Amino acid sequence: MLESIKEDYILLNKKSWDEVAPRFFGRTALPVYGPFLPTENELNLFGNVEDKIVLEIGCGSGHSLNFMASRGASELWGIDLSDTQIETAWDLLSAHKSKLNLFQGPMEKNPGIPSEYFDIVYSIYAIGWTVDLPMTLQQVFSYLKPGGTFIFSWEHPLHNRIKQEGEQFVIKKSYHEEGPQQCEPWDLPAMMNQLKLSTYINELIQSGFQIEKVIEDVVITEEIKSGDSTVWYTHQKASLIPAAFIIKCTKK
Repeated sequence: MLESIKEDYILLNKKSWDEVAPRFFGRTALPVYGPFLPTENELNLFGNVEDKIVLEIGCGSGHSLNFMASRGASELWGIDLSDTQIETAWDLLSAHKSKLNLFQGPMEKNPGIPSEYFDIVYSIYAIGWTVDLPMTLQQVFSYLKPGGTFIFSWEHPLHNRIKQEGEQFVIKKSYHEEGPQQCEPWDLPAMMNQLKLSTYINELIQSGFQIEKVIEDVVITEEIKSGDSTVWYTHQKASLIPAAFIIKCTKK
């Protein structure tokens, strides 16, 4: 993808996120990884984060960083594309300002984050907004100490290829087609980089990461079954294909 087009998409997404951000304050934040996924309380992927230095890619309103603070993380760092989200995160995390560093900017670029400084870098349901996955992963790799952990979650690539039409599920797109596409659930212009699961895995390996775990498990509770069947993520669809996935890896 041409660099000028990537920059256009970043600006487009920033504008849209600044407008819609209030709808997403506090949504999909640790201990939740994403729709129908097991939670961190069940998975314990991070382990003990006490005295760890952590960085969140796509920190949003700061709720996942607040979770890390509650677990004893020694320093809280975050980057997000949206000014609105960063402002909200500063307010939410005001009690932790002495150990807080937040940056507004795209995840593809380093806004002043130190190299080989972090024990843990993570991203909760944000990585799919990157317009350049290899560049984003190179940045993440550079931020981590040797032996550091990178954990991220995102919508499963199968999810928007298959549509629910009443009681039927229809394949609407080829799984093999990759590239930027309009974010379907949004009314505003916003571009997501549609990728295959193998692309995420191979790009992680190419960047130097060692993959420890890939999670596609689906958890459907009775409470979820009573939910709205017209929303983007439904239990009927999740019972057939994963709605989301998690990958845990380490810097070699």
